[in-house]
Amino acid sequence: MLTSLEIQNYAIIDRLRLDLSEHLSIITGETGAGKSILLGALGLIMGKRADTKVLYDDGVKCFVEATFSIDPYDLVDWFTAQELDYFSELVIRREISPQGKSRAFVNDTPVTLDVLESLTSQLLVIHQQFDTQDIQRPDYQLRVVDALCGNKDLLARYVSEYKSYRNFLRTLQELEEKSRNSVQEYEFLNFQMEEFLHAQLREGEQEELEMNLDKLKAAEDIKKWTSVIAHGLEDDENAITGQLQGMLGHLGSISHLSKEFQDIYHRLSAAREELTDMARDLALISENTEYDARAIQETQDRLDLIYRLQKKHQVLSVADLLNIQNQIQLKLDSLTDLSAKLERMKTNIRLSEEKLSMLGTKLTEKRQSVTGHLESEVQRLLTELSMPHARISVAISPLTDAGPKGYDDVSFLFAPNKGSQFLPLKDTASGGEMSRLALCIKSLIAKAMTLPTLIFDEIDSGVSGEVAMKMGEILKGLAENHQVVCITHSPQIASKAHQHYWVYKNDAASRTVTAIKELTIDERIEELAKMLSGNPPTNSALANARELLGILS
Repeated sequence: MLTSLEIQNYAIIDRLRLDLSEHLSIITGETGAGKSILLGALGLIMGKRADTKVLYDDGVKCFVEATFSIDPYDLVDWFTAQELDYFSELVIRREISPQGKSRAFVNDTPVTLDVLESLTSQLLVIHQQFDTQDIQRPDYQLRVVDALCGNKDLLARYVSEYKSYRNFLRTLQELEEKSRNSVQEYEFLNFQMEEFLHAQLREGEQEELEMNLDKLKAAEDIKKWTSVIAHGLEDDENAITGQLQGMLGHLGSISHLSKEFQDIYHRLSAAREELTDMARDLALISENTEYDARAIQETQDRLDLIYRLQKKHQVLSVADLLNIQNQIQLKLDSLTDLSAKLERMKTNIRLSEEKLSMLGTKLTEKRQSVTGHLESEVQRLLTELSMPHARISVAISPLTDAGPKGYDDVSFLFAPNKGSQFLPLKDTASGGEMSRLALCIKSLIAKAMTLPTLIFDEIDSGVSGEVAMKMGEILKGLAENHQVVCITHSPQIASKAHQHYWVYKNDAASRTVTAIKELTIDERIEELAKMLSGNPPTNSALANARELLGILS
């Protein structure tokens, strides 16, 4: 709701302030007094461009400041998206310097005109003849139908599910892209894993193989020298064990003479036994050792496989290769899980589509149920507003796919005259017809949805008497739930005001300026009487004015 408007140094306005009622505020005044200038100032608040031509005093900056109460409008998300602080009281300010520089502020934070326009389009709607009206927009027409059939909760559930559905689709697209890119990667990783699985590596294997290969290649030397040593220890004529046996005999003859000799005897005997065991072991090694070219080749082949894998993966040990094998397995598991995610996401999409279809069908049924009522009520109100042959048709056609608000394309078609063809509003309704149509539609939905501040500029053009009275009653009814500002020349409409402002020219010392004042009840009677008969008003006009205001003489 627009609570106040302050204007300084704009056009023929030096300075004025307007504090508006939350219901119906009427603005009247003589032609040229400056009523349209007020709309121009509001245009600056709504993001319209301006230049220094609007300055009342070209040496002083111009500013227009509007204060709104915005709690009912659910704008927290919008402020968050724009990175602006949210307060229930909103102050919008436009400044134009004498040099032509324009600045816009939202709660003292500088903003662009695009941001300003986006914000104020949700707070103010000005209905002027020949302007494009919000009721021409398909999204607004859909909101009207939903408001009339009480779709708020159902639509909220649908919108929530639709957001989930769109997220599922985006995720599926990303997963499919990853899947396409991962086909070659999977094949390459799988090939590498097959190499590792075929190799069946085990930690410490390389060192064992290298040692075994050295032994296999030295088989002839091993066989030769173990045999030579074995014979030298035990089998030769001068075998070491034989010589030790003779030594033991000599030592044995004196061992009884002292404990020292006995100890040496036992040590020498143990040495002979050890050498005898060594000779047997060496003989067995010599006997069992043969040059095995096949074993050498198999061992070499195994080592070559390990060396190739190390070179391929640029590492130096089997432990490093085993670590790489584990990493490849993890990547393969991840890519395998990607396929599972794809299937889960496809399932999510299918279930979401089923839920959307169910909710969308309910939305469509409820929307179709109110179209006849909407058409007949609008026609009834248009008839009361001196448009007896005007008709509106609400066309609901199915969309091929789920949309953000359901499966329906809603369009208001209008036929202004008897026999006229139904056409879209923008193609058939004149400015005056559009204003009256907007008034009728908004009066029907006034209790069903939150509307921005509605400003009607001379929608009474071309009407008078009973039609103007009916228009005033509709405006007053609309203003019971929403703030309405109406600029009018009709006394019948003006009489319905909760608050009546009068715009007039004030001749200052050097120039004429626009001023505005809120009228008292006596001043309202005087103003309405002038609108009825002229200035000065007749006694009958004064009586008529009192009657319009419901004041008994």
